[in-house]
Amino acid sequence: MGINLKPIDIVDDITQEEFIEKYLKPRKPVVIKNMAKKWPAYQKWTMEYMKEVVGDVEVPLYDSSKADPSAPINASAAKMKFGDYIDLIQREPTDLRIFLFDPIKFAPKLLEDYLSPKELMGGFLDKYPNMFFGGKGSVTFLHFDIDMAHIFHTHFNGRKHILLFDYKWRERLYQIPYATYALEDYDIENPDFTKFPALDGVEGIECFLEHGDTLFMPTGWWHWMKYLDGSFSISLRAWDKSWAVKAHSLWNLTVQRKFDDVMKKNFRKKYMDWKEKVAVKRAEIALRKGLPRA
Repeated sequence: MGINLKPIDIVDDITQEEFIEKYLKPRKPVVIKNMAKKWPAYQKWTMEYMKEVVGDVEVPLYDSSKADPSAPINASAAKMKFGDYIDLIQREPTDLRIFLFDPIKFAPKLLEDYLSPKELMGGFLDKYPNMFFGGKGSVTFLHFDIDMAHIFHTHFNGRKHILLFDYKWRERLYQIPYATYALEDYDIENPDFTKFPALDGVEGIECFLEHGDTLFMPTGWWHWMKYLDGSFSISLRAWDKSWAVKAHSLWNLTVQRKFDDVMKKNFRKKYMDWKEKVAVKRAEIALRKGLPRA
């Protein structure tokens, strides 16, 4: 009984040919140890340096509490000056995170400190990539990214524990309808298989990131992240060449999100309760049918 977690593939360096054949085409995650060691950020991006260059801009903070059915997606739990938050996560454990914040907009010289891995693939998107900050013990709930991009996720100044699941397991993970996240009533680290039987037998990949490690997460992969130290990451995003994936991304970002926002606004808890019931029902059906099939 349990979730079947395999260790992630780890390489020091990788050629474009090897990356495409072993990881990009089969859409398989991998950790690249040395990629970010070539960046100025590997040495420069300390906590104090980030405080110095970003300054005291007020930032939204998120916690691990269950989403408010009436709140828009990604609604923050609190706000704090960036420098005060950095002091907090260095001083003590906290479940407060900075999520989808672009400090590079406030400190454009950070653009000089990293390189998109264009030697491995093309299609990189963001001029200002997202950065993510978390206190020791804080958790990013189980989800996949709404834009369906490939992600190169590089970590700094500490350790991070990550669980990854292929998109095909979404129903067994109790995906919430019209959303990109899972039912928030279970702990994926230590699930109750009596209450959530569809999780029993789910297959995933486990990984631990240290300072300078880069995780390649292919399009659609579900991920759960726990900060083992107060630390931060940067995500560089790239399009998949598939038009089907691009169409899925466009649907998620426009039709699905708009529909979900309207329903939340008008029906609130009633709508959320319905979505959770559907998630459970779909998971039970998938388990009964033995899905996903290889």
